[in-house]
Amino acid sequence: MEVLKEKVEEEEAAEREEAAERAERGEKIPRPLAVLKEETILTQEMLRDLEKKLSETEIAVPRRPPHRIVTKDTIDTSKLPLSYQSNTLKEEHLLQVADNFSRQYGQLCPDRVPLFLHPLNECNVPKFVSTTIRPTLMPYSELYNWDGCAQFVADFLSMVPLSDPLKPPSHLYSPTTVIESQEGNCFDFSTLLCSMLIGSGYDAYCVNGYGSLDLCHMDLTREVCPLTVKPTQTVQEKEKAPPKKYSVKPPRDLSSRFEQEQERKKQEAIKAEEERRQREEEARLQELENANPDTLHGLRVHSWVLVLAGKREVPESFFIDPFTARSYSTQDSHFLGIESLWNHKNYWVNMQDCWNCCKDLVFDLGDPVRWEYLLLETDKPHLSVTEEDDNDLNDDDDIKNLGKEEEDLSFDMPRSWVEQIEISPEAFETRCPNGKKVIQYKRAKLEKWTPYLNSNGLVCRLSTYEDLECTKTLEIKEWYQNRADRLELKHINKITGLHINYFKPGHPQALRVHSYMSMQPETDRVMEFYEKTRVDGLIKREETPKTMTEHYQGRADFLSYRHVTFGPRVKKLALNSAESNPRPMVKITERFLRNPAKPADEDVAERAFLILEERIQLRYHCREDHITASKREFLWRTEVDNKGNKVVMAPDMCISFEVEPMDYTKKLLYQYETMMQLKNDEKLSRHQAWESELEVLEILKLLEEEEEAHLLTVSIYDTKRNSKSKEHREAMERVKHEEHLQQVEAQLDYLAPFLVQLPPGEKLPRWQAVRLRDECLSDFKQRLIDKANLIQARFEKETQELQKKQQWYQENQVTLTAEDEDLYLSYCSQAMFRIHILEQRLNRHKELAPLKYLALEEKLHKDPRLM
Repeated sequence: MEVLKEKVEEEEAAEREEAAERAERGEKIPRPLAVLKEETILTQEMLRDLEKKLSETEIAVPRRPPHRIVTKDTIDTSKLPLSYQSNTLKEEHLLQVADNFSRQYGQLCPDRVPLFLHPLNECNVPKFVSTTIRPTLMPYSELYNWDGCAQFVADFLSMVPLSDPLKPPSHLYSPTTVIESQEGNCFDFSTLLCSMLIGSGYDAYCVNGYGSLDLCHMDLTREVCPLTVKPTQTVQEKEKAPPKKYSVKPPRDLSSRFEQEQERKKQEAIKAEEERRQREEEARLQELENANPDTLHGLRVHSWVLVLAGKREVPESFFIDPFTARSYSTQDSHFLGIESLWNHKNYWVNMQDCWNCCKDLVFDLGDPVRWEYLLLETDKPHLSVTEEDDNDLNDDDDIKNLGKEEEDLSFDMPRSWVEQIEISPEAFETRCPNGKKVIQYKRAKLEKWTPYLNSNGLVCRLSTYEDLECTKTLEIKEWYQNRADRLELKHINKITGLHINYFKPGHPQALRVHSYMSMQPETDRVMEFYEKTRVDGLIKREETPKTMTEHYQGRADFLSYRHVTFGPRVKKLALNSAESNPRPMVKITERFLRNPAKPADEDVAERAFLILEERIQLRYHCREDHITASKREFLWRTEVDNKGNKVVMAPDMCISFEVEPMDYTKKLLYQYETMMQLKNDEKLSRHQAWESELEVLEILKLLEEEEEAHLLTVSIYDTKRNSKSKEHREAMERVKHEEHLQQVEAQLDYLAPFLVQLPPGEKLPRWQAVRLRDECLSDFKQRLIDKANLIQARFEKETQELQKKQQWYQENQVTLTAEDEDLYLSYCSQAMFRIHILEQRLNRHKELAPLKYLALEEKLHKDPRLM
């Protein structure tokens, strides 16, 4: 605290010097409130005027909600761990250190508010704020980064305002209790968020300070919704190639410069009018805000999270508001001052002036002049002492203290008293309290739902309005999840009536985007597809009442574009459709990409079938280093000659322009074959266009059915919602359990072999039960005898073989080698072991056989089937 005392003295000396300088210049000296209280002398008239002004001032005191207190009705505190209900010796020591620090701080800084050090927990036990933080790394990938953690806390908890907006809360609950109750004040929000961020590796701190009215009340009606802000797209300018010396000059611009200038002035006037209207609206809103100023501005207590630069590659320090999950710069005007901050290791008090909010604060926690820390053990590097300060130290103190033992004054922070923070998969998926949360923004409203809460899979809706009162809707965006039709987003423009639906990969028709004004066929619509999913390579289809345009990609025939123009129907039916009464096709235009396997003069770039005029127009690709391309036009006629024969091919039926004419292209046979091939291609194109019309009808019908059914998909790993999988699994477990019971029953039922011979379900008479019991006992007795005989036979066999082996060894002992003797000894050892085991089993069987026989006799006597 010596550094703190020196800092206060230095600030007082600097203020006195500044006041003297301003007095010399004749400026008005702004003085602190404490100095004004001491030096200002009020007369009786001044007191009466002040009392009159204060009596006329009306302050609207908001209704305070009841303070949230954990009781036995809300949480059973008796079931909480022992660390929640009492303090350890180290924690008691820490509380004494904190009280001592608070007393010294109050004496040196009497004008500052008391520190927020050890509020009560849910068991009404004082706990130091740093020990309430429980660093925890969540087992969810979405909660690894700071934005995911902040968004989860903001969605998962419900905001409870402070009972007294001018003071910190008297209770600070553990993060586990906050998660269980799903509600809390700003300090509860910050503690939970800070625990998650520190567990994820961030250098995070809980801050006790002062915030604006909107920040403390989570009022976002003056903020723009982040989902409505369009990301800035950087347009990269293409480098213009230097003009060639002999390149073709571009055509002259024949448009009127006067008209261009007039159009530019018109657009500027419209833009200026729009800006003027926005400025007037902003000025009107500012006047409304100034008319109702916050009487407690700068005094409202708020808590938020500070993330310092360094860890997790954070380039710059920033604030996080736990209520809204929004990040702010440390220079933001919403944050009006800081009293203290803490993490799980230490506690720091701000000694800097906050007259300019937090804009001039330096977050160097290792500087003891700017930040007074509670514990000596801190991971922040301290400022080094200069040589001059080191020389000024008093050597007499070192002489006096020579020979004395140095006392270790350091004290490390106790471990957190909070249990491990756990978020169940159900709670992580539910997030919002009661499954729904509504956030009101400036001219926008955001609604969130839990997955599977709505039957249509709706999880989020953003409504944008034209006015601040949110009465006139401009557009609506709806996000969906787990839809069987793979629908992801709906964008509805209420002014134009345009609907845009976005689909995920996996739609039956590979649909990606569907833009339409009406679901009726033969209206304006645009369909975009996933080109890698479709076999025909269709990526986009645009339809109007009279035309249909299709774009392709990656086709084997190099088709990239098809445009079909329709004419009016001849027959007027009640229900006109492409299947019953197709629209007549007037013109089909197709474009092809360059096929490198063909010469440019034979590779068609564009062909147009004029069906009513019976004409076919061809345009070929242009050769390299050429500026013109070859063209052909075929006329299909059904005329006859003078002899009455049908004209098949005539020279005037093919009009061509060739860049480099060839002899074979002028022959009628080549032209005839080309025209016949084009007629077949025309039939194929008309058929494909007709199939496209049918496909549009099929897609529209499928979309209507999906919208009515709005089925939802359930993962096979979701054992709670997947009813089919759950029923199948339960049935298999039930069958397996029954088979196991039957098997166990069959193994233990000693009467089963004898009851099989009798008719099932009938009660046995007395004589038959006695006979069945005798047969069972005799059979069991015979089995015991057989088992004993089997063991005896094996014992005798092993004994005889051992005797034979010993006799063989006696006869051939002289001629045996060392290896044969080792084999003989090994055999004897194993044989003796087997004989010993058989002897033990035989003796044990002789002891247990009578007992087993008596036990079976007793069971048969008590068996209800034989009574």
